[in-house]
Amino acid sequence: MSARRAALAAAVVLGTAFVLVLVLRTPWTVLPTPPGGHVPVDPTAGLPADVVDRASSFAAALRPASLANLVLGLAVAAVLGLTRLGSRLVRAVAAPLGGGWVWQVLLGTVALTVIGRLVTLPLAVYGEVVRHRYGLSTRSWPLFLRDVGVSTAIDAGLTALVVLVLVALARRVPHFWWAWAAAAAALLVVVGSFLYPVVIEPAFNRFESLPAGQLRSDLLALAEENGTPVQDVLVSDASRRTTGLNAYVSGFGSTRRVVLYDTVLRTLPDQEIESIVAHELGHVASDDVLTGTLMGALGAAAGVAALGWLLTWTPLLRRAGADGPADPRVVPLMLLLVAVGMLLATPVQNLVSRHIEARADVHALDLTRDPAAFVAMQQRLAQTNLAEPDPPAAWQWFFGNHPTTAERVAMAGDWARLGSR
Repeated sequence: MSARRAALAAAVVLGTAFVLVLVLRTPWTVLPTPPGGHVPVDPTAGLPADVVDRASSFAAALRPASLANLVLGLAVAAVLGLTRLGSRLVRAVAAPLGGGWVWQVLLGTVALTVIGRLVTLPLAVYGEVVRHRYGLSTRSWPLFLRDVGVSTAIDAGLTALVVLVLVALARRVPHFWWAWAAAAAALLVVVGSFLYPVVIEPAFNRFESLPAGQLRSDLLALAEENGTPVQDVLVSDASRRTTGLNAYVSGFGSTRRVVLYDTVLRTLPDQEIESIVAHELGHVASDDVLTGTLMGALGAAAGVAALGWLLTWTPLLRRAGADGPADPRVVPLMLLLVAVGMLLATPVQNLVSRHIEARADVHALDLTRDPAAFVAMQQRLAQTNLAEPDPPAAWQWFFGNHPTTAERVAMAGDWARLGSR
């Protein structure tokens, strides 16, 4: 079997494994049908009309910019990746340092990443203006620029190192570089799951343990009742940037922790905070981070194998002005293909995420036995975060990674109808 066919076969096998894990580990049905049928979904989620109108107005102001940002970023990647402009840029930025292939890959990747960020920066600024206008952002402009700079540096640095490994493998193992790279990509996803909470997150926020008190005792007791080994409950200084409310679980094993925005502590009563934490404990109980890591590892490996197949296509390489995956001039094309792959994967990832989040909602209700607090918490989140309770179906299908507020409130009604389960 030729190396090209082997890469395609590996991509198919790994992709099939990814689909199997997706099908088997996704909770497609989180509640049985309650007596009398499902509770009808109220598009307002029980929110006042002025709250719904404000959320719709915010979305109408922000959504076009979000779409433009996506399209513009992809267009820039396509221009650089499908013309000789990108390959010339890769060579030009490394010329002052002798033009060696290592410098071409590293500096070329950094330059391409920075260009992409600069082109879309005006749209990011507009989005920040909108968030300030609606009172959602509290971030100063110096902090905004600092965040942009830090995120760009992290993205550019990590991407450059990954691309360097890919090109180095292609030069070292010309025919089967993609096999080694696929294994490395899968390993990187696993390592990243451990390191992200302790390396990347602190670059943007400070975290402190929730102070001793009744709430901390109640949350730790809730975790004990849940039977999940959460290392800590942390508070993030999110109020430096936003008035929005959020909580999440990240990492696993020794790095797993539940994180609350400090705005949550300032805004929600204890019963609603317990409902949020119970939702996050649901992710821990179901090993959602572990499942996500496994799916990410398989998806990354399949993507790299597919990349190995695509980068043997002569017309594509000729258009990009590169001789093959070992040629540093392939970097712009490689980045474009990765961007397209991530875009195509987005609705699939979000479909799985919505079902996983719905299961965590059910877990929160099972653990707290307090649907009233759950509904009040969801309504308060929607009001504070300016979330449309019932966004357009197409937008929710592609970009929605959680059930809508209207769906979550209706689901709580279904749970209450079922009574003791």
